Amino acid sequence: MKYLKLLLFLLFSFFFLSFNLKTNAKKPIQPWSENPWYWQYKGKPILLLGASSDDNLFQWPSKKLIPHLDSMKLVGANYVRNTMSDRNNLGFEIYAFKKLKNGKYDLGKWNKQYWKRFETFLKETSKRDIIVQIEVWDRFDYSQGNWPPHPYNPKNNVNYAEKESGLRLKYPNHPGQNRQPFFFTTPNQQNNEVLLQYQRKFVEKMLSYSLKFDHVIYCMDNETSGEEEWSAYWARFIRSKAEKKSKKVYLTEMWDSWDLKSKNHKRTFDHPELYDFCDISQNNHKRDQAHWDNFMWTKSYISSLPRPINTVKTYGADGGSHGSTNNGIDSWWRHVIGGASSARFHRPDAGLGLSTLTMNSVKAAREIEKITPFWELTPNNKLLINRDENEAYLTSKQGEIYVVFFPDKGEVELDLQKYNSDFTLKWMNIREGKWVSESKLKGNKAVTLKTPGTKQWVAVITRID
Repeated sequence: MKYLKLLLFLLFSFFFLSFNLKTNAKKPIQPWSENPWYWQYKGKPILLLGASSDDNLFQWPSKKLIPHLDSMKLVGANYVRNTMSDRNNLGFEIYAFKKLKNGKYDLGKWNKQYWKRFETFLKETSKRDIIVQIEVWDRFDYSQGNWPPHPYNPKNNVNYAEKESGLRLKYPNHPGQNRQPFFFTTPNQQNNEVLLQYQRKFVEKMLSYSLKFDHVIYCMDNETSGEEEWSAYWARFIRSKAEKKSKKVYLTEMWDSWDLKSKNHKRTFDHPELYDFCDISQNNHKRDQAHWDNFMWTKSYISSLPRPINTVKTYGADGGSHGSTNNGIDSWWRHVIGGASSARFHRPDAGLGLSTLTMNSVKAAREIEKITPFWELTPNNKLLINRDENEAYLTSKQGEIYVVFFPDKGEVELDLQKYNSDFTLKWMNIREGKWVSESKLKGNKAVTLKTPGTKQWVAVITRID
């Protein structure tokens, strides 16, 4: 009887564990119920960290894509940006529409290879628990040199002419000027049903694949300067289509303004009923203390209804167009230390992509996460004494653990006067992604933290029980 009870207990435990594993495996990406500043996936809280080398990875051939995802997975990266973009940057990108024998496209028919690539991408990221942030529209696809060959251009399809579509054959201006009628088609704008019907079909086709997966979140545009109604229309459209499939989706918009206090960003911040999370990637055009201060302002502004704050594009790479390598690493770490729900290095040459430096940053963050999850910490630079502007940034669980990021060589004091305990100090070399030293500190006083060298460092101070 004794052994029978033991056997029954073991069988019950096995089935209970199996049931929980299966149940959690079906729990989609969503804001964490216990701390909505962060995401949860498969029933557990997660910090989204990314570094990838293109905006539209789904276009990559499998032999190129899979090693890239494997390299990410190896270091703990679990977050990619994916625009549905088709501009020919690397030579293998293709359009979504079927090309006819006469050389023109039919917007009502599909290029099966385009959607096969998309499906493969979703399957492979799902296998590796890599969260995908889709950007539905990218304004750069429809202006300047990308517009003349595009299927939506009236000269390239059999579905409409220039006059009836309201589209010209050339749009030479930077898309930031928002002069392309492609982005004015919705009912409360120009109500251009000739074009809108094909835009809707494209989004419906995209959703026919993406709604089958639980690791996808949605952003309406890439750094848009468009009208509010354009974004709101597509957010409502996607949510409606998802609801018909009994799916819950999580949506945002990425505004172009570098000033997070602008009216454009408040279109997202002020409407949690429409936008479930925020993307503040354009804050990464800011530098140093201003970069941190803008982020802290955003967290304060939406604190009454907290939501995940994503940063899917961290700019900065030596020789690139948007700041230096130092800028890129600094910005990524300031957002992680400050409590962002995600941080991803942007693709070259505007960012560092998936490289030795970025993989080491991800590894470093994951090593720190083993000691303390970032979602248990609260940023508070006031605990640092003799801190110069942009010298160091702190997040902590006071009296227990402190994590301090130094963008470069620095020396500050940490206020431990209230705690009559011993502490351990560990230094992380961010650029190498490894711990370099460990020592003991005495509490009950202000202790000095001096970086072991130049460039980026993190100090982790933990109370010894």
